[in-house]
Amino acid sequence: MARSATTPVLDKQMGLPILQGPKTLRKQRLVVLVLVLSDILLALFVWEAARLVQVIWGRGPLSEITQAAVVPNVGIWVGLRALFGLYPGYGLDAAEELRRQTYATFATLAITLLFAVTLQAEDILSRLLVFSGFLGLLALAPLARHFVKLALIRVGSWGKPVMIMGSGETGATIVRLLKREREMGLTPVAVFDNRLVPAGRTLEGVPYGGTLPDAMSLAREHGVDTAIFAMPHIRREHLARFVGQASRCFSRVVVIPNLGGVTNSAATARNLGGTFGVEITHNLLNPWALRSKRVLDLVATICGGGLILPLILVLSAFVWLESGGPVFYRDQRLGQDERLFACLKFRTMLPDAEAMLQRLLEEDAEMREQYLIYHKLHDDPRVTRVGRFLRRTSLDELPQLWNVLRGEMSLVGPRPYLPRESADIGKTQAEILRVPPGMTGPWQVSGRNRTSFEGRVRMDAYYVRDWSVWLDLVLLARTVKVVLSKGGAY
Repeated sequence: MARSATTPVLDKQMGLPILQGPKTLRKQRLVVLVLVLSDILLALFVWEAARLVQVIWGRGPLSEITQAAVVPNVGIWVGLRALFGLYPGYGLDAAEELRRQTYATFATLAITLLFAVTLQAEDILSRLLVFSGFLGLLALAPLARHFVKLALIRVGSWGKPVMIMGSGETGATIVRLLKREREMGLTPVAVFDNRLVPAGRTLEGVPYGGTLPDAMSLAREHGVDTAIFAMPHIRREHLARFVGQASRCFSRVVVIPNLGGVTNSAATARNLGGTFGVEITHNLLNPWALRSKRVLDLVATICGGGLILPLILVLSAFVWLESGGPVFYRDQRLGQDERLFACLKFRTMLPDAEAMLQRLLEEDAEMREQYLIYHKLHDDPRVTRVGRFLRRTSLDELPQLWNVLRGEMSLVGPRPYLPRESADIGKTQAEILRVPPGMTGPWQVSGRNRTSFEGRVRMDAYYVRDWSVWLDLVLLARTVKVVLSKGGAY
């Protein structure tokens, strides 16, 4: 099929060597090999560590049956991870990837126990070894995979090329998303549209490759197997025709539907008598989901709070020594179902901070504009020296563990909004306040104070629609990373 006159040549001269078919295929095989080998090495390390735990615990050496079970157990674990699509696992977001990894580990445990009962070896097999080993895999496998992926990204081996169909705002949004979420492994290499685009133009740095027929020609030539249709407003019959044509050369076609603000990761395709439907599951309307979230909050808060209690006492002393007065700051915030509660923090400002803020906003137009956008001030003169340190490290929010214990907050959730911000939240307020606010949440790990107020509201609404236990665990892990890097806090 002939290319249009505006189609650029996608080769090394354009900085796109990723489109070389045979090289791409070899790279994908190498990535799978690295992931499999890293998992095998991790599993062997975990089982050896579990063996040492048993020896140290005084349970004696392993039985011959237990030693013989290690290698097939590792093989079952790796095989199940392959069945769950984790090699290489391109296109999975962090929450879905964590879910699949956890299911693979629990399935391996179930198979191991089933074989032990079937072979009547449950009395010989070391329970301490089995459960400590599987706990090690649960905790370390996601962490190890994360660092292996980072290493592959660093050497330029992680990811596969994808073509974006659609040059509008939705297409630009998808390109930005895939560039930001590099661990998903979908690398946009060219953008196509159903109309001609002037030569040399790019979309978010990704070159145009011509029209949709050109995309299919290039896909066959370079072995690209994934296309993303980012045309949510195109007429249904035209979209069906384009997708039908694309299915001839793309083995995977992703369609971005016109369901903005509705869809989430709990969406499931349904065939209703030959009619395509999308089932949306709102997890947070399930009482058992809320109970599991509450159990996670209590267990993590009680265990973690006991460990950091000395740190809380030390920080309390520093706050009191610098400026005297109350150590904690209580402020009314909007809680679940719009109930007000006293949100606790370490005091980081001068005692008359609220009156001082009103004076600053009246006298300084630049500060007033900044506060209207972010609802925060970058160089806030009301913040004390100890307060700046606490804010930069997010340690000022540690007292909110008490709010979590009382059920007024959750470890992960929407931002605790001020009552005066109610009007600014807008029509999504009822949705956001369906759940308790969180000590951390999507906005804290996605730009924090660099994100506008409107952006925070969008993130919080997305969190409520998209909630799962896996998402909470991912956000908690990312919070630790953000706090250690001190990114975006002031």
